[in-house]
Amino acid sequence: MVKLTEFIDKMKLEILTPEVDVTHIKLSQPDINRPALQMAGYFKHFDSARVQVIGFVEYTYMEEMSEEQKRIQYDKLMSYKIPCIVFSRSLLPDPIFMDIAQKYNIPILGTKMSTAGLIAESTRWLNVKMAPCITVHGVLVDVYGEGVLITGESGIGKSEAALELVRRGHRLVTDDVVELRKVSDETLVGSAPDITKHLIELRGIGIVDVKALFGASSVKNTQQVDMVIKLEEWDKDREYDRLGLEQEYTEFLGNKVVCYTLPIRPGRNLAVICETAAANHRQKKMGYNAAQELYTRVQNSLARKREEEEDE
Repeated sequence: MVKLTEFIDKMKLEILTPEVDVTHIKLSQPDINRPALQMAGYFKHFDSARVQVIGFVEYTYMEEMSEEQKRIQYDKLMSYKIPCIVFSRSLLPDPIFMDIAQKYNIPILGTKMSTAGLIAESTRWLNVKMAPCITVHGVLVDVYGEGVLITGESGIGKSEAALELVRRGHRLVTDDVVELRKVSDETLVGSAPDITKHLIELRGIGIVDVKALFGASSVKNTQQVDMVIKLEEWDKDREYDRLGLEQEYTEFLGNKVVCYTLPIRPGRNLAVICETAAANHRQKKMGYNAAQELYTRVQNSLARKREEEEDE
């Protein structure tokens, strides 16, 4: 649920019905509806819980309606529990529309934005705000444009790695607590709780304000999560992946995210390893896999040796 006042502020909408109280109204649907069919009298499957947007096509149709048609269709439209109606392209509703809106206490809003632009931006913002959300313990950093979520036990060095990454020119999204939102079946977006935004906790030093120390370019409000780096204590008895031919995944809110497990021991530079992992992941998305290239080279070398042996 999103407050209508938040939506109005975000989209910079003008309230055309100031006498209607909008403070108690909440939006429950992230999708937008253009009520063209409803203006023509077809109300079957009408999703009245959505924000209703009237663009140039609907507006010109409304202008051609007779006063009697307007009163009938407007009244039927606004008898549904509509959260708000937005007129795009600086279009203004006629007096009959305004009278019936006041009768049913429907907020009428206006904007200079194009209809397509308003719908696209509103849908994107509402999808993020209404997405399923969980909190996880970790650090989220933007490294080379890749969202790197660093997880691990408390005190293992997540915050120190994030601070070094910030010093190397990358951007902090959040430390300690990460709010993850499922924007789509493919996309997870991470952000910081308002109370800890731009802050890092360093044991022995305390709370550090990254934005104040390193500037606005060192922080970011939200970031898509592209990969997870899990830090754990080095276990000499465990066999760690040394080639990377098989991809590991972890799951959040039903979405799978690539996961790398990094064993920690004195002398390992976590920031450099995180940078390299992010760059390598980006390279894989662009179609190049170094592990697969090595495998191909080995297979070609063995094939050549077999051919030479057969020739002898």
